[in-house]
Amino acid sequence: MNDQLQPLKKQPRAGKSSRSGTQDDVVYAHIFDAILEQRLAPGTKLSEEALGEIFGVSRTIIRRALSRLAHEGVVLLRPNRGAVVASPSVEEARQIFYARRLVERAITELAVEHATAEQLAELRQMVKDEQDSFSRGDRGAGIRLSGEFHLKLAEAARNAPLVSFQRSLVSQTSLIIAQYESGSRSHCSYDEHNQLIDAIEARDAERAVHLMMHHMDHIDSKLNLDEESASDDLHAVFSHLLQTKKKPGRSAANR
Repeated sequence: MNDQLQPLKKQPRAGKSSRSGTQDDVVYAHIFDAILEQRLAPGTKLSEEALGEIFGVSRTIIRRALSRLAHEGVVLLRPNRGAVVASPSVEEARQIFYARRLVERAITELAVEHATAEQLAELRQMVKDEQDSFSRGDRGAGIRLSGEFHLKLAEAARNAPLVSFQRSLVSQTSLIIAQYESGSRSHCSYDEHNQLIDAIEARDAERAVHLMMHHMDHIDSKLNLDEESASDDLHAVFSHLLQTKKKPGRSAANR
């Protein structure tokens, strides 16, 4: 590793997963966000050496972060071959969406019962930030905020196991969309999210569940189980972290 690279600063960044905590927390959060934003393509090789160089940390720290991501089903750890971003098969995609529907229904019902005014206000702000991101052409941030909306909604449901399940399902869903989405790749989830918040605020469980299932139908309808997008170049995905390092002659990350 080049000695010019400095250890990754553990500073929180607004609107993203927490950057505070241990170094593996920080690495985990960056990779998780890259998956949510669909900047990491399914099947990308996650070289411990390349990631250690990018983040300025040891391979042990990288392994811990990758192990957490593997536990959530978004990274595959292959013995003697290293880690890769998960690439769900058609059947796995169907199973994940089936599970997501069940979890979303339960979360919505519980959110109607438990969501506080403060949580609803936070959800509305997230929707506004999501819309602003798409409006200025920052599709990655918009996609991430759309996923984080569902994680925040799970917190409002006040059920810890559901939050854990949802975190894994949302990130896996992002991989599926990156791999299989068809059409114009347009997004209008912020409209559906606003309608959902209105129903939850009105404590109308039937309407809220109906809107959530319609939202899931909308996501499902855009999948053709055929195409791929995003990038498998680690240095390109995390280039924003390297801009200040000014390292000349860097070679592309191994794939």
